[in-house]
Amino acid sequence: MRILGLSSVPMLSRSCHALVIGNSDGIGLHSTRRLLDRGWKITGVSRRASPVVHARYQHHVLDVSDRAYVEKLRAILGQEPVDTCIYCAGIGGPLDPQDLRSEVHVFEVNLMGALRTAEVVVPTMVAAGRGHFVVLSSQADILVVVEAPSYAASKAAMSSYFEGLGLALRPRGVAVSNLRLGFVDTKMARATMRPFMYTLDQAVDVVERVLHKRPLRLTRPLSTAVLVRLLCWLGRWRVFLARGPASPPSSAPTSEPDIR
Repeated sequence: MRILGLSSVPMLSRSCHALVIGNSDGIGLHSTRRLLDRGWKITGVSRRASPVVHARYQHHVLDVSDRAYVEKLRAILGQEPVDTCIYCAGIGGPLDPQDLRSEVHVFEVNLMGALRTAEVVVPTMVAAGRGHFVVLSSQADILVVVEAPSYAASKAAMSSYFEGLGLALRPRGVAVSNLRLGFVDTKMARATMRPFMYTLDQAVDVVERVLHKRPLRLTRPLSTAVLVRLLCWLGRWRVFLARGPASPPSSAPTSEPDIR
């Protein structure tokens, strides 16, 4: 089922060349297939092989957290610039307070991978005086999430940075779009409650709208946005109430043992 009003988005130019990062599954994969159907040429980059086989598609296996990612991405693109870049890579998971390495990795993928991609793609767009850089953020970017703080915080940083970058690049003819989605039916949607969840087709409808309209920010669905605002208020209130010192676990001793 398509979202009312989005299926009528005009077909985009068949001469467009898009770089899609994180497109071996989920929104990235479905966006790739949709754009190929529209006549686009696509270069895909993800850490796994792609199921897509098409004359106008090239796939490269590369992890955005690879230390040589910038150099390898430059080599992939070579002398052929892209008109559009869609950054779909993203991860998240529950917090383990005894091992924060996975928290660092979430920032590496969700935020730093997008920044490193922009480092390669944006200067070429600026030199050409045209281009479009799209990031898939999340409506969780305004939340304090106890169970997965790295996911919400990395999306908050992504939204803030790329909206600022978008304002800076507007006079240079380059558009930046921050797409803030709610729940989408992908492997990332692990929550028990997933209100107003989009199908992948619905999510890609919104991606197409972003490609056509080039807004600095688009938040969908709006029904989720209302709920998220309420959760944001509750989270901030919880932070406000946590002003006192942290309490030790109930099983821990509260005083020095008597050794007399």
